[in-house]
Amino acid sequence: MINLAKEDIKHTFGKFIVTAMGVGMLLGIVLIMIGVYRGMIVDAEVLLDDINADLWIVQQDTLGPFAESSRVHEDLKYTIAALQGIDKSEAITFQNIQLPQHGQKIRVTAVGFDPYGRINPIKESKLIAGRGLKRDHYEIVVTDKTGFKLGDEIPLGRNWYKVVGITTGTVSSSGDLLVYLSLKDAQELQFLYSNKEIQNDRARGIINKDSHMVNAIIATIKPGYGVDEIAQSIRTWQHKSVYTRDQQQTILTKNLIEKSSKQIGMFTAILIIVSTIIIALILYTMTLEKMKEISIMKLIGLPNSMILKMIIQEALILGILAFIFGNIFSHLIYAKFPKRVVLEIPDAWMLFFIVIVASILASFVGIKKVMNADPAAAIGG
Repeated sequence: MINLAKEDIKHTFGKFIVTAMGVGMLLGIVLIMIGVYRGMIVDAEVLLDDINADLWIVQQDTLGPFAESSRVHEDLKYTIAALQGIDKSEAITFQNIQLPQHGQKIRVTAVGFDPYGRINPIKESKLIAGRGLKRDHYEIVVTDKTGFKLGDEIPLGRNWYKVVGITTGTVSSSGDLLVYLSLKDAQELQFLYSNKEIQNDRARGIINKDSHMVNAIIATIKPGYGVDEIAQSIRTWQHKSVYTRDQQQTILTKNLIEKSSKQIGMFTAILIIVSTIIIALILYTMTLEKMKEISIMKLIGLPNSMILKMIIQEALILGILAFIFGNIFSHLIYAKFPKRVVLEIPDAWMLFFIVIVASILASFVGIKKVMNADPAAAIGG
């Protein structure tokens, strides 16, 4: 039996393919947007996994440095280290800075930590050149995407910092590139003021400026001790907010990404609706162009079911081709995005199912036109 959909597509092959490519680009953007959301989740957990701390001790009534401003005294790490069940504790800082390069500024997040401490956020597996920090001052480790090379010197604040190591795949919870400084250098950049500012403060009677502050104290727990019990003890006696690793992960993936995920979801839904409308319009146009032929088929006794099958088949073929083009398009461009895009197979299959449903819904426009076709129109010319 002749396949009407196949013959009709052959008749308008060029238009059909171009339409599928156009819709495919929209579906490719849908996959990219889903991948951006997946990338945000991965980025949010990179630094958390690298530090690998069981407890995050931060300023009371705050969510910690990833979500809002937090300041605690550096020497709190000694108090935490003395608690029963604590294995290691260290002070750490986070701050956004601009690295100057070739007359431009590169936005990065600087992590400050004690190079001689027992918790090192720089993972050896991610260090692709040079070494980690070994001095208290004037050394910096950068990620490869900053464009700096070993031996480069970077002006920050009042001093110059030499690049001694290069990492890869290191980003902050917001997707910014990471650099690493010694705790003392990071404190100087974040908490100390310029000479003129200090002079003005002294004129106002403000003398004490405590630079021995950090954004968080991180700690690991000895085997056999309960993380939740120790966290509660610190909250009670040290008057600080304490978050376990799971709680910190929830803060990163829910509090920080939730609003962005809703925006991405809205845009994704809009693009899918637009794609459905485009498929419906092209099917409606194709149906209008062959109304005379459809009237003739009805006049000679061809059943409606066969004509409707043609419309549905065309819609499904258009949707499947668009999905294939969309996958190709997304895989060609995703690496060019400035932030991480993670394309996962389950997301593609979910989109494929949505495209199939959308194509069937879009075919109803053409079906309605076919059902209303008058066989007498074939005689009228």
